[in-house]
Amino acid sequence: MMPRLLSLFAFAAATALAENAAQKEPEVTPPATTAAAAMPEAHPASTTEHTPTAKETPPSAPAPAAAAETSDKTAAAQFSIHPPLEQKTATPDEIASLLRIGQAKIEQGDYVSSELAFRQVLAEKASPEQDHAALMGLARTYRKKTEFTKAAAVYETLIKQAPEDPQLPVVYLELGRTLRALGAYKPAIAKFYSVINSTLKLPDENPDVYRQLARTAQFEIAETYFQSGDYEQANRFFSRLKLLDLAPEDRARAHFKSIYALTLAGEHEKAVTGFRSFLDQNPNDENVPEARYLLATSLRKLGRYNESLAVALELLRAEKKYVDSDPKRWTYWQRKTGNQLANQFYEQGDFSSALVIYQNLASLSPEPSWRLPVIYQIGLCNERLRLFDRARESYQTIVDNTKPSAGDKAQRQELVDLFEMADWRLKHLVWEQTTELQLTAIFPSEHEHTAALPAANNHDSNGSSAKPPVVVR
Repeated sequence: MMPRLLSLFAFAAATALAENAAQKEPEVTPPATTAAAAMPEAHPASTTEHTPTAKETPPSAPAPAAAAETSDKTAAAQFSIHPPLEQKTATPDEIASLLRIGQAKIEQGDYVSSELAFRQVLAEKASPEQDHAALMGLARTYRKKTEFTKAAAVYETLIKQAPEDPQLPVVYLELGRTLRALGAYKPAIAKFYSVINSTLKLPDENPDVYRQLARTAQFEIAETYFQSGDYEQANRFFSRLKLLDLAPEDRARAHFKSIYALTLAGEHEKAVTGFRSFLDQNPNDENVPEARYLLATSLRKLGRYNESLAVALELLRAEKKYVDSDPKRWTYWQRKTGNQLANQFYEQGDFSSALVIYQNLASLSPEPSWRLPVIYQIGLCNERLRLFDRARESYQTIVDNTKPSAGDKAQRQELVDLFEMADWRLKHLVWEQTTELQLTAIFPSEHEHTAALPAANNHDSNGSSAKPPVVVR
């Protein structure tokens, strides 16, 4: 059986290559998404595709893509882009093996091979169940390849062919995510509601599965409002999810996203209260470092600078047990929080606060590519605070430890630039202090000049102290 199966798969590959050579079809590229829109899909169920990731910037609301609103006619036209392969006679076992190969190729990231396997199944005289599995596999392959319009077309075909299929809620769920990826938020929300409605019509054979699918759809509705920029609705739906009987990590995620929506909506007072509550209730949650960053940012926007500084320092000085639990995530948010707030303090002239944060940032990593630029900022802060000896120590550290020959080309150039800046500031400090000493030797200081004046000239006719002469330095 195996040699025949391999020949079928080889025939499918050869046929597809011939078709691609004859007609090169353009790939459908989804509209550009913002950082928040690119976030992983939120859901409580194990049947979904949750991968924890942070967003950095508020999402904008792109115009819905017209291509996503596919009718049955459009779906059939899209799906017919790839005509069926030449039909061969395969046994049910061979078809089942092709389905397993297709699924394995998806998991391996070999989407070309998975598409070939599923299309070969569709070319065979397969059972309705096998055809359904092949269409689902093909749709998921297109989603993985970010060919969302093709994926939506296949999902629509599935809905048309089997309107009473028990797997219909899963089809609606994946179609909703596909439409959301295209920027078609309203149709996506409609499909997620279809998940909920379709679970009510199915027999009560697997109530737990259908209940989980319905909860997942509610998560997706809230996430879609979030990604579309409707933060008020997102906050409302995520807040509702907190009331459901969810797993602790899912309830914490809903709590976090509801407060994040408040932040993006500009409701910073409410966000501050919400984040403090979230951190108290979920000290070990994966979103804690990002929550501290958002809390510090909201406090700063409210003008509560000391509280913002305290939160940033708490994040930078987090206990090792928390950092070790997810070092990549914690390091990212520590660096982002510290660097952003320190730069803001520096630009506003609060050099003392900026210095404290930079000193904590320098201890996060011994890597020269991270530590030396931070030491340069420490030198600038000390210079602005007129702590010239400490500033010189910082610049000298950079000059002594910068090795322009190390690292790749981009890193070498960064180190060269850093060396040149530190060397220039070091020489500038020496020149500035030398010049000041020379001027002091020529012009007496204010104190010395005042002390040298006769006592009678130190007061005006009313007996009040006279202003000392201005000394130009």
